[in-house]
Amino acid sequence: MKNKANNDKPLQSAELIMMIRPASFRMNEQTAVNNLYQQAGEDDIDTIDVARKEFDGLVDVLKAANVDVVVFEDDIEADTPDALFPNNWVSFHADGRVGLYPMFAVNRRPERREALVYDLRDGHGLALDEFVDFTEFEDHDRFLEGTGSLVLDRVAGVAYAAISPRTDREAAGYFGEAFEMQMCTFTARQNPADEAPIYHTNVMMAIGTAWAVVCSACIRDAGERRMVLEQLVADGHEIIDITTQQVDKFAGNVLEVRDRDGGLHIAMSSAAHAAFTSAQLDALKNHGSIIHAPIPTIEQLGGGSVRCMLAEVFLPKS
Repeated sequence: MKNKANNDKPLQSAELIMMIRPASFRMNEQTAVNNLYQQAGEDDIDTIDVARKEFDGLVDVLKAANVDVVVFEDDIEADTPDALFPNNWVSFHADGRVGLYPMFAVNRRPERREALVYDLRDGHGLALDEFVDFTEFEDHDRFLEGTGSLVLDRVAGVAYAAISPRTDREAAGYFGEAFEMQMCTFTARQNPADEAPIYHTNVMMAIGTAWAVVCSACIRDAGERRMVLEQLVADGHEIIDITTQQVDKFAGNVLEVRDRDGGLHIAMSSAAHAAFTSAQLDALKNHGSIIHAPIPTIEQLGGGSVRCMLAEVFLPKS
């Protein structure tokens, strides 16, 4: 697995993806207080069984694209309904470090399983040098939920963060110092007409090697909007600007992944794929093939989509 390009610059997309197969999936009442994308479902369906089928379908689509995916089982004893969103508690970095993050919902904190990180290291011959633990922020009711809160431009060394109850400005600053990344913080609203903040930055923006999907309309302040867009352009990204209606369909919750041969793909849900215009899809296809899978129950009850389900592994080979 290559973590560095030939010129020794970091890669934006990972060749190895970690996923957690759900065991206790349901609409999490503790996260619904500020994740307005969660919606109640039908009472007469087996949500866990349906979510597993959707999860397995996404895994199959990724593997069919020659993307290396390692799947761990959720701990059924922990009763962690959002365990299939591992990118909120862990991030992996090409320098051998692993970030651990403070979680807003108390019932999400048991998702942090360092044993899985060691299993990942041992099973794939990876180097693990250090855990960078930010979880002490929980003691102060401050939160930073991994690459949900932070959208990372790993090549340019910039971390984007929309401040919200789950994305604390001070905690984000500590992340920037620890990983030597420039912080680009701003405020974003789920709908420009109301006051509800976007709960996770990765709902309204995503960054690939040479592209960026962003909903500029979510950034109400003109100065902050200009700052974000100018930074993305300066770092060489073609901007695909989406609407708030497309955000509602998780068009911002997409991820560039790299296959075993180095080819680039853009992973998204089928709902997100349907929400993009043909012109937007054509623009994205210039940067990688698009792969998608239907995950409607996960999106409806969980309030997150494909990007949230994929933890990118950038650890180097040992």
